[in-house]
Amino acid sequence: MKLSLIKKHIIEDPKNAIFLKKGWKPVYTAHSSAKIVIIGQAPGGIAQATGIPWNDASGNALRAWLGVSRETFYDEKKIALVPMDFYFPGSKLRGDVAPRKDFAKKWHPLIFEQMPHIELVVLIGQYSQEYYLGKRRKKTLTETVRAYQEYLPEYLPLVHPSPRNNIWQKKNPWFRKQVIPNLQKLVNAILHA
Repeated sequence: MKLSLIKKHIIEDPKNAIFLKKGWKPVYTAHSSAKIVIIGQAPGGIAQATGIPWNDASGNALRAWLGVSRETFYDEKKIALVPMDFYFPGSKLRGDVAPRKDFAKKWHPLIFEQMPHIELVVLIGQYSQEYYLGKRRKKTLTETVRAYQEYLPEYLPLVHPSPRNNIWQKKNPWFRKQVIPNLQKLVNAILHA
């Protein structure tokens, strides 16, 4: 099934009717030529309003971590942005509501089937890591991210780049010293191969 048809089916899915009534469209990018996929939680409010994934402070931090420009990041022929849910789930007291559980299970396989050139899947946060790493995850997100080399070359787990995680980064200086430089080398090598 072509990617454009998959998107049409997502929009028309009865489970997404509430979003369609609001005039919302699914927020993600995918192209058959993409080499890297970034899987986050779900679009935030700004991303949903603008229709552009990672269009906020978290996205700015993520692009810096990857070592790519905004232009490269949004070049869907290079990088696909496929979250666990394609619609903003709403907010709660501390952060956003979790993505719907069965959403990725239903749509990710169809989308990834159309992207045969993927060399790296970047898993951001607990939801994508739980789904894709399963029992291979460590006890905590911190331990999983620290053990990132165990999941290469297929997956690379990261903490969410939200400003809320600045304290986490200060407590875990190894992340900026080890993980980020290796992530940038890997991304650069894949995009310029």
